[in-house]
Amino acid sequence: MEIKRIATDTRRSRAVVYNHMVFVGGQTADDRSQDIRGQTAQTLAKIEKFLAEAGTDKSRLLTAQIWIKDLERDFAGMNEVWDAWTAPNAAPTRATAQCEMGAKDILVEIIVTAAIK
Repeated sequence: MEIKRIATDTRRSRAVVYNHMVFVGGQTADDRSQDIRGQTAQTLAKIEKFLAEAGTDKSRLLTAQIWIKDLERDFAGMNEVWDAWTAPNAAPTRATAQCEMGAKDILVEIIVTAAIK
C-alpha cells in the first residue's frame, strides 16, 4: 500500500495516510496569545483541515491524545470546546494528560487518528 504524507518537511509530516487511516500529528494553535478555549478551537480547526485533505472528517475519528499544559486550570475549558466540536455519537477513544510543552505559550496539543471514508 502507498503511504501519503501531507505537509511534510525535513522533521515531520503533519498527517500520514496509510491503510485507509489518517494519522494527524500533534497540532497546536497558531495564535498562542489565546486562552485554552481559543487555542483548542484553533487546534481543532487545523485538525479538520488535515482530515479533509486526507479524505475524511471528524465523524470518522478513532482515537485522540490531548496534552494540556495545566490540567487543573484548563481541563474544563478544553472539554467545553472539544465537546461542542466532536461529531454527534462519534466521539473517539481519548486520553488527556498534563505535560511540559515545546514552547511556553502552547496550552494544548492534540493528535488524532481517523478512518478514511
